[in-house]
Amino acid sequence: MPSPTDAQADLIAYLDFHVEAGADAALDEQPHDRFGEADSPAPTLRVARRPAVQADATANTLVPPPGSPPAGSPPAAPSRTFGRAASAQPDEAASDARARARQAKTLDELEQILAEFDACPLRFTARNLVFADGNPQARVMFLGEAPGADEDRIGKPFMGRSGQLLDKMMKAVGLDRTSAYIGNIVPWRPPGNRNPTPQEVAVCRPFVERQIELVDPDIIVCLGAPATQTLTGTKDGILRTRGRLFPYKLPNREVKLLATLHPAFLLRQPVQKRLAWRDFRALRSLLDGKA
Repeated sequence: MPSPTDAQADLIAYLDFHVEAGADAALDEQPHDRFGEADSPAPTLRVARRPAVQADATANTLVPPPGSPPAGSPPAAPSRTFGRAASAQPDEAASDARARARQAKTLDELEQILAEFDACPLRFTARNLVFADGNPQARVMFLGEAPGADEDRIGKPFMGRSGQLLDKMMKAVGLDRTSAYIGNIVPWRPPGNRNPTPQEVAVCRPFVERQIELVDPDIIVCLGAPATQTLTGTKDGILRTRGRLFPYKLPNREVKLLATLHPAFLLRQPVQKRLAWRDFRALRSLLDGKA
């Protein structure tokens, strides 16, 4: 296959930029020259008149126009394009998520329930459900915030540059993806890699809490502030909470939760890797029973 020309390579890079920014859906089947349209005279708009409501003089009532639904009929159901996410209230969606999460007896069942859950709008803008990776029988469970572009494309958490750094950090303390379990508090990628909203986190939280219960780890490692704040309730930033141990209650016991820095943060501020190294050494001591 011949190599693309410089112009073609620039166009591919331009399209990749828009996909990374979240503009990955066309609004029409045909492209439009919006700049050319701006120079053209505005078209004449014809306003369709709404059928008038007729009065029935004999009954002194209003008669709806032809084709209208009969009086007293229930309102039309919302469009199914975005499932219940188009109309569900956050509290109702979170309550439904709790009820569905409790039904899962295994991780496979939980993943299937999540795949069918339609009250979170992120499901309809993401390519894939990013449920988990690693060993469900592992003693340590890592939790990040939400998938990025690479994770959304592959369908597994921590697959991009931050995932490569996490692999190196785990390897430094004798761990890998066969001896750890990895997930996120939100299993779908927010458009444009934006932060998930508090409402989106609240809807997804029952699923990650059930996921933790089913894995039943000895230690939970929260990567970054969003995961730490979601599972502990603290409002402090990650630079204040990193290295701290929090209690986390499972149905039959209490385990330890360790807060540390997210690999993506370390890629932006490499000087902070020394702090993360301290946290991972503390993790190793916990696993060895020395702390």
